[in-house]
Amino acid sequence: MNRFALFFLGAVLGLVIGGALIFYFFVGAPRSAKLPGEPIKAPEANAAPAATATIALNQQFFDTILATIFRDMNAPAFPLNLTGQNIYNDTAKPQYASFVLQSECAGKITLKPDGSGVTTGVRLENGKIAAPLAFSGSAAVFGQCIDFAGWAQANLNLRFDEAAQNVYGQIDVETVNLDGLSPVVSGFVTPLVQSSLNQKVNPITILRGQQIALNLPITATDGTLNARVKDVRSEVKDNALNLYITYDFSGVKGIQTTPPIQQLQQ
Repeated sequence: MNRFALFFLGAVLGLVIGGALIFYFFVGAPRSAKLPGEPIKAPEANAAPAATATIALNQQFFDTILATIFRDMNAPAFPLNLTGQNIYNDTAKPQYASFVLQSECAGKITLKPDGSGVTTGVRLENGKIAAPLAFSGSAAVFGQCIDFAGWAQANLNLRFDEAAQNVYGQIDVETVNLDGLSPVVSGFVTPLVQSSLNQKVNPITILRGQQIALNLPITATDGTLNARVKDVRSEVKDNALNLYITYDFSGVKGIQTTPPIQQLQQ
């Protein structure tokens, strides 16, 4: 695989990864009691392995995608975790905000573009993917429906499942700050908001195998070039998220129209 092909592959994956990362981080994803895969490590100190595609996503890229979501789509919303259940469903769909009140108390958190002196966004700094989240919501507390607003400070950690060829994210809400609630009510709502975001959102499916696997039929050779992701590394540096995707290339005789990863999942 020559350098131009790897550069082209990196450019395409950059758009896919950046869009998926923002979309699922702020809109929602399937849930799991056990996080799949292993934490993605930092790149090795020496040169990157051969057949590695490098993608750099800067701060402006994330800002533009997030602004588009809030401008053109429904506000992301999540139900409050009242039961503590955390059930994995691999076919679950992202959850969207509903503008129809289903009961007297909606019992959900809705992310906002800004509020409480904070702008919702992704911050690539200090070697981490950080996200201040402005929100509002309502919860039934002591028999009353309490409206609340505030902001949370969260981090996003990346994971890679080699068997499934999927890249996941794990959101970790570190602090929750509520506006104007009494200490008693705040003491109830704060852990409810934190556990709801941490438990109901994770794991965040950022990339599936069929999105990053390579399947190139080459008619002139009557064969197909396949590439399976062998390793993923990441680092936050100079206000950008750098992803290093290392492939294991193989060729087979005959034209294949379905990538190997999809064949395994059928």
